[in-house]
Amino acid sequence: MKPRIAVLGCGYWGGNHIRTLKSLGALHAVSDVDSARAERFAGEHGCIALTPDELFARVDVDAVVMALPPQFHADFAVRAVETGKDVLVEKPIALTVPDAERAVKAARDNKRVFMTGHVLRFHPAFEGLKALVDKGELGDVGYIHSHRLGLGKFHAENDALWDLAPHDLSMILAITGTAPIEVRGEGAAVLNHLSDFAHLHMRFPNGLRGHLFASRLNPYRERRLTVVGTKGMAVFDDVEPLERKLALYRHAVWQDEGQWTSTMNEPTYIELENAMPLTRELEHFIHCIETREEPRTGADEALGVLRILTAGTVTHD
Repeated sequence: MKPRIAVLGCGYWGGNHIRTLKSLGALHAVSDVDSARAERFAGEHGCIALTPDELFARVDVDAVVMALPPQFHADFAVRAVETGKDVLVEKPIALTVPDAERAVKAARDNKRVFMTGHVLRFHPAFEGLKALVDKGELGDVGYIHSHRLGLGKFHAENDALWDLAPHDLSMILAITGTAPIEVRGEGAAVLNHLSDFAHLHMRFPNGLRGHLFASRLNPYRERRLTVVGTKGMAVFDDVEPLERKLALYRHAVWQDEGQWTSTMNEPTYIELENAMPLTRELEHFIHCIETREEPRTGADEALGVLRILTAGTVTHD
C-alpha cells in the first residue's frame, strides 16, 4: 500500500502536485486556507478536503507536500513533522536560515523524512549532465554558470534571486559536492525595492568558480546551465526540445610553443529518457517514505541553498 499523501496549498504548483500524486495512486487529501478551493480539487480528484488544522490532526495522512507562500513553510513543516508526518517542502523552505534550521531540526528530532522541491534535480537532462561529470567526460570542472531569465512572476515577498535561483543552486551544489567558501551578490531593482535582476558569484574550495544570473524582467526566456571542464563543456538548455536539451561540446584548448590554440567541434546531443521531472521527484519522495532513505534533495541541500541565497541577497531602499 502506497503512503497516503496530502497536498497543502492548492495554488498553481500545488495543483501540479495534486494531479501527479493522483496519477501515482498516492493522493489521499488536499488542504488550503480557502476551503472552497480545496473542496473543488477534492471533487475533481476523488480525495478528502481538509482544513490545515484537520490535516495535522489526521492519523490517516502519512506525509504532506507543502506548496505554500514560502513565509509559511517553516511553521507548517514543524507542525507536520511533530504530528508524525513526512514532508516535501517546496522551494524555498523558508525566508531565513534560522527558520529553515528550526524546521530541519524538528524533522530530525522526530525522525521524519524532510525533502525539498528542487524539481530540476530530477530532470533527465540534469541527471545526464551529472553523469557526464561523474564519468570524467568533461575532465576537471573549473567553471559553472547558469542563466534563468524571463518575464515574471512577481511576488510581494520574493525577489528574482529567491524565486528563480534555488533550482540552479541545487544543481550547482550537486555537481560541486560542496558549499562555496565565498559568495558575492549583485542586484538591481527596477519595479520596486526587490531585485528584478540578480547575479551571484561563487568560489568553491577546489578553486572552481560559479556564476548565476537570474532575471524576472527579461524580454526572452533563457533556462541554461553550462559546465566547463578541461576536456569538454556541457549545456543543459531547458528551452530546447528534449532531443537537444543536453549538449556535449568536445572543444579543446592547449598551449603550443607558448601560444594558445583551440579546436571547436559540433555538439553531441545526449539521448534522454522522456520523463516528467515532477513525476520522478514525487516517485523519489514515495520511495524515501517507504525505505526511510535520505532524499536526494534533503535537508543539507535545502540549508545550503538558503545560506547562499542569504549571503548573495542585495537590499534596496
